[in-house]
Amino acid sequence: MFERFTKAARTVVKGAVEHAERSGATVVTPEHLLLALLDGEGTRASDALRALCPPERRPSLVAALTGARRRAGLSRADEEALADLGIDVGAIVARVEETHGEGALAGDRRDSGWRSGRRSFSREAKTVLEKSLRVALARKDREIGDEHILLALTTTGGFVAEVLADHGVTYASVDTAVSGAATA
Repeated sequence: MFERFTKAARTVVKGAVEHAERSGATVVTPEHLLLALLDGEGTRASDALRALCPPERRPSLVAALTGARRRAGLSRADEEALADLGIDVGAIVARVEETHGEGALAGDRRDSGWRSGRRSFSREAKTVLEKSLRVALARKDREIGDEHILLALTTTGGFVAEVLADHGVTYASVDTAVSGAATA
């Protein structure tokens, strides 16, 4: 499938691996894909992101990703469902971090057992990349571009899609921004 990726999409995948390495994560996640998309310049996805989430709003987006990661990646819906069962996620996070340090639930601590030489992709990140292929096919595009990865991130669910939606980056808004850029 990687051979169908445009140069911009390949750059996103490579950038996601670099983000995972820098953070000490053992696997590449959808969050790393989004962070790599945010690094892009002069591509269809970066232009759409700049229009929908201007640079001055990016710190808020990154802070929301960090907050969700601290809660072990639970979405608001997950947190609300647990609250309905009488489970206070905030209290659990506080207790775990009190004992094990800040970010203990983030799952991005270095794993001394990791030795393959390459970061693997989490099941969720693989789903995003597979969905980017389906998005490209549905749009009748011959190659998978970085815009397809962004569109896939908005529909995959989980905290990354939730954070994007909270910042005005939805499938519909990205589709409109990308379609507008293609006709301009």
